[in-house]
Amino acid sequence: MSIVWFAPLKEGYEAALVSQKVVALYDVANFQRIFGPNEYTAIKIHFGEKNNTGYIKPAWLKPFLDKIKGLRTQPFLTDTNTLYRGQRFNSIDHLLQAHEHGFSINNLGVPVIIADGLLSKNFSEIEIKGKYFSSVKIANDILHAHSLVVLSHMTGHVLSGLGATIKNLAMGCAPRSGKQVQHADVKPEVTSEKCKACGLCIKWCPVDAIEIYDGVARINSEICYGCAECIATCRYQAIKHSFSNASIPLQEKMAEYALGAVKDKKGKVCYFNFLTHISKECDCMGKAQDKIIQDIGILASYDPVALDQASIDLLNEKAGSDILGHLWPGNDYNVQISHAEKIGLGSKDYELNYVE
Repeated sequence: MSIVWFAPLKEGYEAALVSQKVVALYDVANFQRIFGPNEYTAIKIHFGEKNNTGYIKPAWLKPFLDKIKGLRTQPFLTDTNTLYRGQRFNSIDHLLQAHEHGFSINNLGVPVIIADGLLSKNFSEIEIKGKYFSSVKIANDILHAHSLVVLSHMTGHVLSGLGATIKNLAMGCAPRSGKQVQHADVKPEVTSEKCKACGLCIKWCPVDAIEIYDGVARINSEICYGCAECIATCRYQAIKHSFSNASIPLQEKMAEYALGAVKDKKGKVCYFNFLTHISKECDCMGKAQDKIIQDIGILASYDPVALDQASIDLLNEKAGSDILGHLWPGNDYNVQISHAEKIGLGSKDYELNYVE
């Protein structure tokens, strides 16, 4: 049975308290044992899209990063470029966005490296044994790091229902081509009665698969590769999945990509989930979002599957119901957790230890 450590947070906390909780989790879990002198340590994090406010804050991480540096390891903050067009579509804009949100050497004492390179071409194929893939594409600067810290902000998600550690590993460690194959089964369609022909979906489509015809947005299914940015962007809920099972293959593919991301790092990975400002949609949304529930706390583990399962259990306990299931009824987030366990990424069985 895996151990998950949980540090609760109450409303009205300050940044200093959060940073203390992160260090306390690091200490009680003995995470220092995964780091070695002169080793490169990738710290996987989402820097938050432009105008987003829910992302993990840099001020929460400074003492933790200082702890790691004190072991004479060489940490760097990292993420990969996005499939959709936005402020994190290429490494230059991505670095500027990270800096805008406070992830800078001046603030944190560690550099930011976009792991898949300028145009998302810096990756390698990693062999796995999965239902969908015999190999997956993993960004080289994460792959070549000796150890990995995965910092995930738990949210809902338009396609997977849940965004937490498994999704952070899967999408966040993959180059653009790896993200594309994970989304390949998702094909959107337009409800003409709801479409206002505003053109916002055209602006955000990364492959120019949408045009306005007879006052309605039309999606060319031969060009579309299923990134679902149009679904997330539409303000009138006029675009939806073209079939109800789109979420299932996406989530199972996510689990297989997550497995590939950590395949060569046995005993060299630790994970944190931040159950703070949990929103209906993920931090890729370029807008401020309301939180769906009061903040819960921070969890940590060596097991990503147990960590996501424990996070869901705490969220549902706090809400008194399956809150993400109600928000995204067509996307059963249990799929990603169950498939991850099936392929050997971790276990859903866990022991929860409280850390004050």
